[in-house]
Amino acid sequence: MMVVLVAGALAIAPAGSASAAPTHSASVSASRVAPAAKPVIKTFANCTAMHKVYKGGVAKSGVKYNKVNGKNKAFKIKPAISTALYNANKKMDRDKDGIACEKG
Repeated sequence: MMVVLVAGALAIAPAGSASAAPTHSASVSASRVAPAAKPVIKTFANCTAMHKVYKGGVAKSGVKYNKVNGKNKAFKIKPAISTALYNANKKMDRDKDGIACEKG
């Protein structure tokens, strides 16, 4: 018994059979995988626009507290942690505590 691939389908024929030989070759297309796209870092126009996506604002990594009047306060709404996103929207961190558009 012989297994032959003919036009994308398997055909089983007895060994030595004339019908087992393919009459044309099946075309095989090589598909390429596109490289992973670099993530786009969004820059927001203002804090209202940012709060629609990130309710607690955006903090750079390593920030554990919201600094209010020089004191560490717990977050009312925890911010998203992303240094790249924070750096793109750094202009909205008015108190320079590492959190852009924090709530609280």
